[in-house]
Amino acid sequence: MSGLDRMKARILEEAEQSAAEILGKAEEEAGAVVRAAREEAGAKAMESAERAKRAGEETRERTEASLDMRRKQAYLAAKQEIIRDVLRTAYEKIMNLDDERYFGLLEKMLRKYAAAREGVIYFSKKDLRRMPEEFERKIKAAAADRGGSLTLSCDPADIDGGFILVYGGIEENCTIKAVFDSKKDELSDQINRLLFG
Repeated sequence: MSGLDRMKARILEEAEQSAAEILGKAEEEAGAVVRAAREEAGAKAMESAERAKRAGEETRERTEASLDMRRKQAYLAAKQEIIRDVLRTAYEKIMNLDDERYFGLLEKMLRKYAAAREGVIYFSKKDLRRMPEEFERKIKAAAADRGGSLTLSCDPADIDGGFILVYGGIEENCTIKAVFDSKKDELSDQINRLLFG
């Protein structure tokens, strides 16, 4: 081989070597870029997965809190319904007491609500019919004990039970329903303590 051919061969060899080095570096750089892209994609994927996990946990916590609130509301509504039922049953029992016990209760109420004035007492049609004979005397005695006087009206009042006191045009509603309504909160609290601790 002549000197020229050797030179050509050497130049070609160096060019091939240089090209191989350039290709090697390019492959390395391309691999580094691909690795970096994969790492970045992996980091983004992990970040997305972490965000999704946090969002899922937050949703679960909100759902649990919402369910807990609904359970508490349902429990409270059930308690209130039970208390209303107990009050309704107590009212019905009072309204259905036998005459002796019923009018005994009304006498106690009279002793509490009668005023030291002249007035008229009204009863329901049902109570006027079943009123014991001596009860009018008890009405007068209860009023006198409080320093007043009451006259029994023969005109019935439009009430279920209990009585209405009228002093100089001012009515005092002493019906069983009115007494229950005025004591509703107090009675509800007592029933709640008795039933639910």
